[in-house]
Amino acid sequence: MVTKAVANSMLFLRIVALAASAATVALIFTNKVKFDDGSKLRFQDFYAYRYEAVVAIIGGAYCILQLPFAIYYAVKQKRLIRDGFLPEFDFFGDKVICVLLAIGVGVGFGVSLEFNRFFDDIFDSVGTLKSDPTRKTYEKFFVRGIVASAILLVACLSMITVSVISSINRNRSKGIFN
Repeated sequence: MVTKAVANSMLFLRIVALAASAATVALIFTNKVKFDDGSKLRFQDFYAYRYEAVVAIIGGAYCILQLPFAIYYAVKQKRLIRDGFLPEFDFFGDKVICVLLAIGVGVGFGVSLEFNRFFDDIFDSVGTLKSDPTRKTYEKFFVRGIVASAILLVACLSMITVSVISSINRNRSKGIFN
């Protein structure tokens, strides 16, 4: 049996992870810039941003799937399905989602920071001013990718905390040697 505070915190953290995943998807899908010559740069042009978006969608879908069970658990302080399946599902599902979100965060930060630095170096080498519109457009695009990755990091940290709690709940319900 778990305390009401723990059940409520698990519910809150799942909601935070869902909101952060949704915000990440919105930021990535709207990350489009247009240059002065009419060419465009979109998130679809980078496989890493596509992967990050898919990971955020999977994380959000998992949170939506878990939300009714978490609400019931927080209100009634008992499992909706009582055969031991839900603690196992929470345990393994939370671990998989944590790993996916962590990889998505790493991919998003990696591509954003590296390309931002790469284009800065290129613009510096040709003597382009910091106020150049093309340079600012690239910077805007990749900074938005960094912000999306930071928000996905919030979802990842929330799910890591939920994962630790679900591990404790699983071990508490099974016993040490069962």
